[in-house]
Amino acid sequence: MSNTANFFMGQQVTHKLFDYRGVIFDVDPTFAGTEDWYTQMAKSKPPRDKPWYHVLVHGADHTTYVAEQNLETYGGSDYIDHPLLAAFFDGFNDGVYSPKRNLN
Repeated sequence: MSNTANFFMGQQVTHKLFDYRGVIFDVDPTFAGTEDWYTQMAKSKPPRDKPWYHVLVHGADHTTYVAEQNLETYGGSDYIDHPLLAAFFDGFNDGVYSPKRNLN
């Protein structure tokens, strides 16, 4: 069983079940939430031992935490409209956002 991520930070995706578009701003190799959150929010019971993604939702001001099985690649090159976009990304090329580099 592999938990290699199929998506990457800055990639645009769509949610298969809820039909929204967003951009990935962080990746967890496995589920990193609480048992309570999983029970209440993950109604389709996606695998916990596969990658999960933090997503800025286009046209909204919230983020989501999504199992890999519920995402697919967005094929367009449209911009994302989200108030936190500039906090995580500083470039955009052909539909993909460039993550900011940490200077630690």
